[in-house]
Amino acid sequence: MFLCYNQFITLHKGQSMNIEFTAQNILIILMGLALGWVLSYFKSILTIRKYKKELKDYKDHLERQMKITDAGNKTLMSEMESLKKENENLRISVKTLNQKPGRAELRQFSIYDSALRKMMLQAPGFSSAWESALLEAEREYEENEAGFKNIIGKVFGSGSSSSSGEQTHQIEHK
Repeated sequence: MFLCYNQFITLHKGQSMNIEFTAQNILIILMGLALGWVLSYFKSILTIRKYKKELKDYKDHLERQMKITDAGNKTLMSEMESLKKENENLRISVKTLNQKPGRAELRQFSIYDSALRKMMLQAPGFSSAWESALLEAEREYEENEAGFKNIIGKVFGSGSSSSSGEQTHQIEHK
C-alpha cells in the first residue's frame, strides 16, 4: 500500500509512472478483477431474482384475470342461451294467441277502423282513397304484429284523440 501511495505522489508531481509487473502487482490486479466480477455476478443474480418474482406476479395476475373473464363469459353465454329459449317460447305464445277465436275479427276491425279514420282525414267520399287507406292500415297492423308499434295504444288510446281531430278537420272543410 505504501508503494501505491508513493506512485500516486510521484504521478501527481508530474513524473511519469513506472509500474513494475511483478507477481504481486499482477496478483493484485487479478484479485481486483475477480472481486469486480464476483460483485457484478451477485448483483445480476439479485436483479434476475427480482425480475423473476415480478414476472411470476404478472403471470399470477393474468391467470386470475383470465379466470374471472372466463367465468363472466360463461355466465353471459348461459344467460344468452336462456334468453334465446325464452324469446322463442314467447314468439310461439304470440302466434298461439293470434290463432285464438275472435282474434282475426279484432284484427280486421282494427284495420278498418284505422283505414276509415285516415280516409275521412285525407279525402272523404272517394273509394280510391278508401282502398289506399285500407292497404296502409293493413301494413301498419302487420308492423304492429311484428313489434314495430304498440297495438294497444293504437286500438284503445287513439279513438278519442283522432275523433276530435276528425271533427276539427271536418269543420275546416265546411
